[in-house]
Amino acid sequence: MRAIWPVALGATVLAAASLPRAAQAPVQTAAQTLPSAQARMVGAIKILNIRNSVYLLQGAGGNITVLAFPEGVTIIDSGASAMADQVLAAIRTISTQPIRYIINTSVDPDHAGGNEKLAGVGRQITGGNFTAPDQAEVIAHEQVLNRMLAPSVQPPTPSLAVPATTYYTPTLKLSTLYHGDAVQLVHVRAAHTDGDTMVWLRHNDIIATGDIFQTTNYPVIDLERGGGINGVIEGLNQVIDIAFPEFRLENGTLIVPGHGRLCDIADVVYYRDMVTIIRDRVDDMVKKGASLDQVKAAKLTRDYDPYYTQNAATYSPEMFIESVYKSLAPKPAPARPAAPARGAAPAPRR
Repeated sequence: MRAIWPVALGATVLAAASLPRAAQAPVQTAAQTLPSAQARMVGAIKILNIRNSVYLLQGAGGNITVLAFPEGVTIIDSGASAMADQVLAAIRTISTQPIRYIINTSVDPDHAGGNEKLAGVGRQITGGNFTAPDQAEVIAHEQVLNRMLAPSVQPPTPSLAVPATTYYTPTLKLSTLYHGDAVQLVHVRAAHTDGDTMVWLRHNDIIATGDIFQTTNYPVIDLERGGGINGVIEGLNQVIDIAFPEFRLENGTLIVPGHGRLCDIADVVYYRDMVTIIRDRVDDMVKKGASLDQVKAAKLTRDYDPYYTQNAATYSPEMFIESVYKSLAPKPAPARPAAPARGAAPAPRR
């Protein structure tokens, strides 16, 4: 059995990845069918106990993951600023301990908008580079810090909302003692943005993906902030590499998407396959010289639209196709300075 099991698991993964397009639609997984009695409402915030002392908060913008431990609370993302008071009220029903850490998966306002309020009511154990005990410590990739502090951001980002700890390496490990779990931050390059972080709670076996994965829409690719379709696929493959199934790709590692319901590895495999298929369809037309309008007119997402257009008013399939096209289309070469005419005097040196 020890020799057969790895082969069987590999065959299962390959079989799921090679299903025909008609079978690629999301299926109802064990993670999706958790008893509704486990969920409760605090105002507009829905609270679901994921596993042990880890909770999912929905309704505040992006999904928020709350990890409660004896010394405090660590949260992954903080939601929209307008929902911060309700988020705090929801957290207080889980734990009365101070908020110690806020980990941002991206710079997006629906994931980091509540930083100022929630960090301001938190409290930290001082030490190392952090010397502000009367607030929670915000942690993110360094590109989140750079974008929050960019001169174009007006009015300037409040100091409480800005990450005090950043990382630029592929991963960052945070200690179990202070953060409530063995927390590993994984940088996903050039995906939704260039500063995306996937958060892996290793002891609880839970992954918060941020906006590289969501069950409500096609992936949002922010080209102006360094995003790209190939980075999204790479990030989804990273999730699949880390996650473990309990049986035949079901259960096991639980996955919190940036938006939408609780998932497991099977959901990510279906989503990765869908994104890869659409990427390849667009890439084929790009290589044949098709224009953006021609690619949009081809309706390359039509067989998936019933499943990924819950927020089509704000992010339509056409917007997704445009971002994929611009990710793949050849970039024009930079213009070369004009050569001086023959016989012309060389430009004077300064």
